[in-house]
Amino acid sequence: MIRELICITCPRGCHLKVDENLNVTGNFCPRGAAYAKAELTHPVRTLTSTVVIKSNLDNRVPVKSNNPLPKELIAKAMEEINKVRLSAPVHIGDVAIKNIFDTGVDIVVTKNVLE
Repeated sequence: MIRELICITCPRGCHLKVDENLNVTGNFCPRGAAYAKAELTHPVRTLTSTVVIKSNLDNRVPVKSNNPLPKELIAKAMEEINKVRLSAPVHIGDVAIKNIFDTGVDIVVTKNVLE
């Protein structure tokens, strides 16, 4: 069975075809082949969301994973993110959740909220 993917590693958007032996065609560069193999064997995603913050200016602050998480953990990670309550001040890069699910990935703040 041939799987078809569109590569997202660059704006070129190569149309990739991957066979059952993970042979990739249609890629312009080696990154496309690596992306296709990873997407079919162990997909990962960068997670972006918001958390509640006690502040005079904002009631939520944006956060993201500092590295991609395994796709199968995204829903569970969102459950944990929804439990977080921060208080101002927070700064870009502050850790909201450290080492989520022992993956080595932190959920970090992506906006300064000073009051």
